[in-house]
Amino acid sequence: MKRPGPLLTLLAGLLLGLFMLILNTTTGTEAASSTYKKEPPAATASPSPARSTASPKPSPSRSRVSDASYAGRTDDDSSAVAVSVRDGRAIAYFCDGRSKESWLKGDVRADGSMRLTGTDGAELNGTVKENKRIRGSVDIGGGHYAFTADKAKKPSGLYRATATVRGAKIDGGWIVLQNGRQVGVVTRDGTAEAAPTIDPGTGAVTVGGQQLTARPVNP
Repeated sequence: MKRPGPLLTLLAGLLLGLFMLILNTTTGTEAASSTYKKEPPAATASPSPARSTASPKPSPSRSRVSDASYAGRTDDDSSAVAVSVRDGRAIAYFCDGRSKESWLKGDVRADGSMRLTGTDGAELNGTVKENKRIRGSVDIGGGHYAFTADKAKKPSGLYRATATVRGAKIDGGWIVLQNGRQVGVVTRDGTAEAAPTIDPGTGAVTVGGQQLTARPVNP
């Protein structure tokens, strides 16, 4: 009986070759798998913070100056000053009770400051303090007069009377102070003199034999 030597050798070689082929294929697959790098997940953009739609709070507005009248004396006690404030406007009167006087007017700013002007270059600069008083100065006729005028309570305040008496033009101004004292000047056709006393309750006053009515002054 013949031994199948060559046939077995050939078969063994085929099996060995097949085994090596399978082994190489498996190794290549694993190598390819190991060298493959997964891409990192795409970065997710974080949402931008929402912008606040709330509008900024407005700054508090200054309180407006209250309507009121003020009356007082100059620091040297030579004259009187009265100021009447209404709706952001002011009218003032300065007088020494003898011959020097001036009516002044102008605007009052939101912070209470004012610059009032009159005839012949007269000027009043002042500021309302806490709606209680006015501190300022009057420049008139070459003189400078600092003053303080406190808030007036009726019948104190500023009064005026105008009329024509016996052909003469009359223009009178009165400042009634808190203590009841009155300071005023009456001008007749341009000539100034001390004003007679008025009745603070009614405003009645007699000028040149004619009874007139002095009324509270508003701008």
